[in-house]
Amino acid sequence: MELNYDKKADALYNVFRKGQFAKNKIIDDSTILDIDKEGNLLGIELLDASKRIPAQSLSSVHLKNLVLAE
Repeated sequence: MELNYDKKADALYNVFRKGQFAKNKIIDDSTILDIDKEGNLLGIELLDASKRIPAQSLSSVHLKNLVLAE
């Protein structure tokens, strides 16, 4: 699993698995799921992340492609 935070876009992306993207599922205005052709969850994108996640938590993810666990 990888966690990426793009400060400029204020978007947090959690990668659950590698795979070929097939479609998005929009949960709400700021939550988007990426799904492969078999229906598996590839990742979750959280828009406006700084409004939804405490700044302390985001500051620990400031490095692009921080690998939390595999």
